[in-house]
Amino acid sequence: MSLQRRLLLYLLVCAPLVWGVTLWVSVSRARHEVNELYDGELVRLARQVQAVFNRQHPGPLPAPPFPAADDPLDDDARELAVAVWNTQGQLVLTDREGRQLQRRAGPAGFVDTQLFGTAWRVYYLPSSNGEWLVAAGQDVHERQELVAGLTASQITPWLLMLPFLLLAMALAVRQALLPIRTLTAELQGRNAQDLLPVSPLRAPAELQPLLVAMNGLFTRIDDSLERERRFTADAAHELRTPLAVLRAQWDVVRRAHSGTERAQAEARFSTGLDRTDRLVTQMLALSRVEARLGSGSAAVPHTPVDWPHLVEQAMGDCLPLAERRHIELACEWPPEGQPALPMQGDADLLTVLLRNLLDNAVRYAPQGTLVTLRFTSNALVVENHGTPLSTEQLASLGTRFHRPQGQTEIGSGLGVSIVQRIAALHGLAVVFGPGDNGQGMRVRVQRGTPRPPATA
Repeated sequence: MSLQRRLLLYLLVCAPLVWGVTLWVSVSRARHEVNELYDGELVRLARQVQAVFNRQHPGPLPAPPFPAADDPLDDDARELAVAVWNTQGQLVLTDREGRQLQRRAGPAGFVDTQLFGTAWRVYYLPSSNGEWLVAAGQDVHERQELVAGLTASQITPWLLMLPFLLLAMALAVRQALLPIRTLTAELQGRNAQDLLPVSPLRAPAELQPLLVAMNGLFTRIDDSLERERRFTADAAHELRTPLAVLRAQWDVVRRAHSGTERAQAEARFSTGLDRTDRLVTQMLALSRVEARLGSGSAAVPHTPVDWPHLVEQAMGDCLPLAERRHIELACEWPPEGQPALPMQGDADLLTVLLRNLLDNAVRYAPQGTLVTLRFTSNALVVENHGTPLSTEQLASLGTRFHRPQGQTEIGSGLGVSIVQRIAALHGLAVVFGPGDNGQGMRVRVQRGTPRPPATA
């Protein structure tokens, strides 16, 4: 059910219901006021008759003559009754209807009774000396007629106006929901690539939080699509050359005749497969990290990091390469009593960060040297004895698929970019520079403002 139909249904049900309750309250209040008015008149009439008898003390009086048949006041006279009794219980004064009243001993007060088959309300007032008892009564139907007349005078305009009121409310609801229909039409007219924010300035206050949330969603979707487009373009660009090289090397393997020639071709083909496999693995890792980075820091699990376990896993992954290049791996921990970079984060991502740092350090260190991973209370440092990079080369670190010239090791140019993105996701900064005395390379991952990862 649409919001407009739901609102109209609520109004069509609630408006008559509220109107009915209001009518009931109005009738109840009108009946109460009318009863008070007529009860007061009965009391006043009884007191006036009592006052007359107290002054004159007449003897028994005859009943007044019946009104003529065409007397216009006869109907009103039939709705009132007056009777006076003396101490002996004799009816000394009465009108036609008063003959039916019953004498009642006791204090002054109202009594509801039946006369002529209808309900009457009678007020009894004894004199102070007990000589006279005055009774003044009225047909309750007179009161009901007055209440009905007062109520009808109020109900009739409302009954005539109720359909127009409901129509006006329906038009008002439709007009109030016009911004929603306008927004719906605008969004339906967009194509799949149009993720521009919707301006909330002209929207009602109730829709503005929705539009702000929708614009945030558009921004996140646009960022996600941009990452996917960038990843697709990069994959198409970077895989084209390795695949072409693999095809050429496979052709050489098929055409090789001698065993030596075939062995050399197979070795080059195996190296090409390793390079392609590493490239694909690093690109997938980069895509996952960028997706996590784009979703915000809330995507990082807040669990304490077990650095010894992560170091063991990362060094185990890099051990085959280190053994092949005769590189020794070492890990130095802080002095006893000092924690090793205490933090919370994603263990899997931090393992990737350590593995990439160690892999690069081992890959580009001179053979037979030492690669050291050192922990302090607020940072981790990876050092090797490789050739220091120039200022220009340091500035280009983190650029995806960029590799300094003259490299002979297998690489994809994505490792540093992955490290920077994982560090940014955990609120860490990555600093590159030469080692002590300007020798070797040092990478320091520390708490601080992360350096924006290069994307070009």
